[in-house]
Amino acid sequence: MGKTNGKSEAEKGNLDLEHELPAMEDTSSTVTLSSAAERTNASVSTSPSAGDAELQAVKAERDSLLDRLARAQAEFENSRRRAAKEQQDYRDFATVETIKPLLPVIDSFERALQAKSEGAEFRAGVELIYKQLQDALAKMGVTAIAAKGQQFDPHVHEAIEMVETTQAADHEVLEEWQRGYKYKDRLIRPAMVKVARNTGK
Repeated sequence: MGKTNGKSEAEKGNLDLEHELPAMEDTSSTVTLSSAAERTNASVSTSPSAGDAELQAVKAERDSLLDRLARAQAEFENSRRRAAKEQQDYRDFATVETIKPLLPVIDSFERALQAKSEGAEFRAGVELIYKQLQDALAKMGVTAIAAKGQQFDPHVHEAIEMVETTQAADHEVLEEWQRGYKYKDRLIRPAMVKVARNTGK
């Protein structure tokens, strides 16, 4: 038998086992996987809340814009109605102011119709009423258009008839059939006239 330096093979084996270092656990992979899982869970848990907050902000902005639009539309409609009422009030006021000067003329016509008078007196009364009406129109800015004896003016005269004659100048107004009127510089209606045609003059 060979020498074993006083130690058996079994003792050597026990000695090696006692002094052998324990195997290290592979924790790096475990930590890495655990961290990734935690981040994933965190992102999953926080992403819906962030998306909901953004959606709520968009909805709030939309509601605010719709409210502002509704207010602007209501304000525009109210302004339009106020403007229409003001225009109508102005027209009514202008109409009333136009009627007022004509009322005395109506009164004069009524008194003339009620009075029992001769023909000359009746004519004088009608002439007086006619003058009252002319004065009332003149105060409003209404003036009659001169026609008879004037040169025909297509801007204010309307020729109803042309008459061949040597007694008047060419295109002279011989007769006025219906008087024309202007309001300030605006034509209300043209004068209807008979016009001379004289080729010799």
